[in-house]
Amino acid sequence: MKLSRVFFNGLIKENPIFVQVIGMCALLAVTTSATNGLAMGIAVTAVTIGSNVVVSLLRKFIPDKIRIPAFIVVIATFVTIVDMFMKAYTPSLYKALGIFIPLIVVNCMILGRAEAFASKNPLIPSIVDGLGMGLGYTLAAVSLGMLREIIGAGSLFGVQLLGMKYQPAIIFIMPAGSFILLGIMMGIFNHIRRKKETSKTGEKEEVLDEFIYHID
Repeated sequence: MKLSRVFFNGLIKENPIFVQVIGMCALLAVTTSATNGLAMGIAVTAVTIGSNVVVSLLRKFIPDKIRIPAFIVVIATFVTIVDMFMKAYTPSLYKALGIFIPLIVVNCMILGRAEAFASKNPLIPSIVDGLGMGLGYTLAAVSLGMLREIIGAGSLFGVQLLGMKYQPAIIFIMPAGSFILLGIMMGIFNHIRRKKETSKTGEKEEVLDEFIYHID
């Protein structure tokens, strides 16, 4: 198992937001700014890596009949740790993200990786998988937050970019705007991804055809 393939699988090929379209609720709600998107992405990444580590280490000891409840308990433990950490050290971000931090417990991506990958693979690949998936989620959250903040407020990470005369499109700070922007981003991301995959497939076919030609 190549660790680089595992990592880029979560970051690009099976990006949880742009490709798998899971864990969307919190993403659409909190990404009114790039800062909020980055904070949520880091929180989800930390929980995903931690959960994958514990599930991978305990995979041979957890009975099949209770594996899902066991995974949820593990995930909830790490969410509680992240929640308490943010409340203690980043109270402004904790207030901004609000109820969506505890709701990380029900994020389909985290439970899905615990079930589909960590429960079947050793420690190191599980860590890399959690990192790749978490950063893939963070990539989507930060990108969406940046676009919404620039268009909807004229700023980026709280710094005014477009001057006082800029008339912000408030709709992009609202839920409807997040759906519109995310749909456009998903279309662009998947178009580029499929185009690269098609070009790689074409190159492999050309190499194979050339090999067969020389054999003949």
